[in-house]
Amino acid sequence: MFELIAFDADDTLWHNERHYRHAAARLQTLLAHTHDAATVERALYETEMRNMAGYGYGLKTFTLSMIETAVSLNNGQPPGHIIRALLDGAKEMIAAEVELLPGARKTLAALAPHYPLIVITKGDILDQERKLARSGLADLLADFVVVSHKNAQVYGDLLRRRGVAPQRFMMVGNSLRSDVLPVVEIGATAVYVPHHLTWEHEADVEPHAHANGYHELARLDELPALLARLHHNHNGQGRKRGQA
Repeated sequence: MFELIAFDADDTLWHNERHYRHAAARLQTLLAHTHDAATVERALYETEMRNMAGYGYGLKTFTLSMIETAVSLNNGQPPGHIIRALLDGAKEMIAAEVELLPGARKTLAALAPHYPLIVITKGDILDQERKLARSGLADLLADFVVVSHKNAQVYGDLLRRRGVAPQRFMMVGNSLRSDVLPVVEIGATAVYVPHHLTWEHEADVEPHAHANGYHELARLDELPALLARLHHNHNGQGRKRGQA
């Protein structure tokens, strides 16, 4: 039924957003003498949104956005110790250990003998490759793809290059905006596995519960059972059509 199954990386296979939240909280603390936390949070988010068009997604964009926010909220002259603290925080994020989400390796290990498994993720390629190497999951993956955006065109182009029809493709992830809606749009199957921490930019309207190709799971390790049900239903419908 499926020729290719893809997974998002950050907050689908391993924890990520919490490191960004910690860094953002540090920025709020550094600027607390002049601005309240809500003002700093909103300014940082708006700066990130402006910068993504030129810088893309990922740690470098986030770090530059934090520095720019500190500059703009301090009339262009933030103290040097603030810039140093932000740079040190970014280096801590680079050096951070990769902690897998519960069931991540077990799930991939169960599926890898039966399906080609790949990762499709956004972000800085060096940072993402570094996390993959530390995750211990590389041996279970057929490919690791870093893209600038996740939209219907990107998914469609990727599948055409691989010779896979959308109906034979499944994407698993925690972002409605990036991992679910564009996948359903091209006629493929999307599996939404919510994470308790999700970046505001990735929030979106949830598809209708009965939309074709959309499924939601509470945990990643429920995926093998979902695939078994989908295959059972698919094979049952095929037999009925053959018998008719």
